[in-house]
Amino acid sequence: MSTPRQRVAITGASGLIGGALSSALSADGHDVIHLVRRTPSGPHERQWDPQAQHLPADLLAGVDAVVHLAGAGIGDHRWTPEYKALVHSSRVDSTDLIARSIAAGHGPTRLVTASGIGVYGDRGDEVLTEDSAEADSFVAGLVRDWEGATAPAVAAGVPVAHARTGIVLSTKGGALTPMLRLGRLGLGGPLGSGRQWMPWVTLTDVVRGYTRLVEDPALVGAFNFTAPHPVRQRELAHGIGRRLHRPAVLPAPRLALRVVLGEFSGEVLASTRALPQRLLAAGFEHRHEHLDDALDHLLT
Repeated sequence: MSTPRQRVAITGASGLIGGALSSALSADGHDVIHLVRRTPSGPHERQWDPQAQHLPADLLAGVDAVVHLAGAGIGDHRWTPEYKALVHSSRVDSTDLIARSIAAGHGPTRLVTASGIGVYGDRGDEVLTEDSAEADSFVAGLVRDWEGATAPAVAAGVPVAHARTGIVLSTKGGALTPMLRLGRLGLGGPLGSGRQWMPWVTLTDVVRGYTRLVEDPALVGAFNFTAPHPVRQRELAHGIGRRLHRPAVLPAPRLALRVVLGEFSGEVLASTRALPQRLLAAGFEHRHEHLDDALDHLLT
């Protein structure tokens, strides 16, 4: 059954997920608009200024859905107090701006926002679903505020969905790029003990998940964007090493990671055994359910 053509506005369309999603939605016949902070370069772009809390009332005119992906990268810099404040404001304030505009009747009937699997924190071997309790950490608090910023749209009766995305595997960027760089040097061993659970997912399935949320407004609330079979970090390291024909034995000590990454090392070493329970219940089928299939697809 074909899906009705929609006009979809995307923030953060220049990023890894945004670029791939934009191409996929366009290929499916949807009309895609990019919300950009610079001067628009064509009719497919519209300008907004989230830092100045400026979103013209007519900017979302004719838009059926907004996918909000923009925000400062959590792992792009050391977590100084200033950078943590930037990460928080870039996500929460921009989400609130979009939600208030939608609630005022200035546009779409659907809002899909990026979110993070870090809301669950470091939980060892505990199996985590969308119903699991939130952690008490900077990232968990960020996700809580980030998702909560959609409240004006929710109160106005707009269907809102949050994509709690795990570790995205793609050869075009993201977490896999530094893993491959280290792997080719023979330095791609386990991080810390290597026993921590890694909530991985391929970019292909992330894009398919977002597409499903855009096209089905009956799906509301939080959704874990992870593969149905998470693995321990050492399994991921060894899987990459085998395909690169390089050893992946020597671990990166926890203390060394703390020195290099600072507070963010806690997120790198966190064990998050998250499952995509709500997506599976909605009938979503992953293209890459198992890590070996995903790595074969990406690296061979």
